[in-house]
Order: sequence, then structure tokens, then C-alpha cells
Amino acid sequence: MYYIYMLRCEDNSIYTGITTNLERRMEEHFSKSDKCAKYTMRHNAKKLEAAWQTENRILASKLEYAIKTLKKEEKEKLILQKIKLKDVFYERLECEKYKFIKNLPNVGI
Repeated sequence: MYYIYMLRCEDNSIYTGITTNLERRMEEHFSKSDKCAKYTMRHNAKKLEAAWQTENRILASKLEYAIKTLKKEEKEKLILQKIKLKDVFYERLECEKYKFIKNLPNVGI
């Protein structure tokens, strides 16, 4: 299983990434371990905002890339669930293959 996630940083920027273990990856970001992303090392991850689950790396990479191409305003709407993946990516992705995770791990400050 793969996870695509969005983190809020202290400067209010949003970092998007993928992982096979969401809790482990959050620990790496928040503790600034040597496996932490360069971006969150500099921008200080503050809170896990949203995450989706999918079956394989190819699907995860497609969604990660698609989210990274969005404007910040659209990312904020995705986080707040004011828009769904299918509303934004219906022509680009097989949106039914992604499951929004409602109960996120309790991480961040």
C-alpha cells in the first residue's frame, strides 16, 4: 500500500510526498532525521493535513505529481475537502483508485 500526503509547514507552505509507511515517514519529517526531506528540513513540518491511500507506486507517483502542479489555493481546498480529487483530476487520474484517509495519525504540533 502507498500513501500520498500533504504536510503544513511553519511558513504555511504545503509539502507533498509519498510513502509506504505513513507513521514512520511522519516521524522522519517531524524529528528531522537524516531521512527527512530537504524541504521539510528547511521549512519545519508542522502538521499532517491530508492523506490518500492507493495500491501501487505508479498510482501514488501520479497523484503526488498532480498535486504538486496545483496552485496553493487548490491544495488548500483539497485539504479542507471543499473539492474532491475527481473534481480536479477527473481527466488526468483514475480517481476511484485513491482513498482519502479520514483518521490521520496524530502527529505534528
